[in-house]
Amino acid sequence: MSFDKLIKSYSRPIDALPVSISRRGTLENAIKAILFDVYGTLFISEAGDISVAKEWSERNITRIAGLLDKYCINIPPHILLEEFFREIERGKERLIDQGINYPEIRIEEIWEKVLGIEDMGRIKDFAVEYELIVNPVCPMPHLEEMLNGCRKKNIPMGVISNAQFYTPCLFTSLLGNDLAGLGFVDDLVLFSYVLGYGKPSLDIFEKAAGRLEKMEIARKDVLYVGNDMLKDIFPAMTTGFQTALFAGDGRSLNLREDDRRCKGVSPDIIVTNLLQILEYI
Repeated sequence: MSFDKLIKSYSRPIDALPVSISRRGTLENAIKAILFDVYGTLFISEAGDISVAKEWSERNITRIAGLLDKYCINIPPHILLEEFFREIERGKERLIDQGINYPEIRIEEIWEKVLGIEDMGRIKDFAVEYELIVNPVCPMPHLEEMLNGCRKKNIPMGVISNAQFYTPCLFTSLLGNDLAGLGFVDDLVLFSYVLGYGKPSLDIFEKAAGRLEKMEIARKDVLYVGNDMLKDIFPAMTTGFQTALFAGDGRSLNLREDDRRCKGVSPDIIVTNLLQILEYI
């Protein structure tokens, strides 16, 4: 299913916010593969992350009311949001009861319950439009140049990201090519909504490491790039990858300085511009 027109209709430039952190660090091993986070790393995310945050939805309550009118859904917007976030918590609790750490729901299944309609195409259209309203995104500066540079150097690229079904569509709509066409290796693309769990679970990083080892690429020769010390740097470092903290946008940079899990965690390098990554390859 294509959401190209819908995504492009909401697309607009978003400026990256300045940060006070400077570029630093070195890598010990040559990079033979590189894995990326998506939201806040490859794409500017106005909410700072893939959005299920209630406050961001409430900020856009008027537009959500308009969206409900557009889809002829007779639910007051505040009631909709209450049910939406309640169903997300219920869905996660069910997965936790099944023994899944850091569970990930499928957002279209949540909307199916909340909206009370059976047309999955219509549900997905609504879900995409809702997300574009509460969490606008656009490519991070120099994203295409960086991807082109990695591709020219024959560096296998992959993704480890918390995501939903519409996340891959962002690449096609905003960069003009799908993940494979941009140089990403299908076996190295791991999205939380597919797996049923997400970051900072070590399982998703171990899964990537196993697939890389089948490609004869050792963990120490992999670079993982992300903007969050807990969800990105901590599990990637624990898995044995080299790590790059992306500090290119103040709204999404998350240092997690008060989180005990991040005590003693330090990225190998800090980059403030995606093009800087090419200098390490």
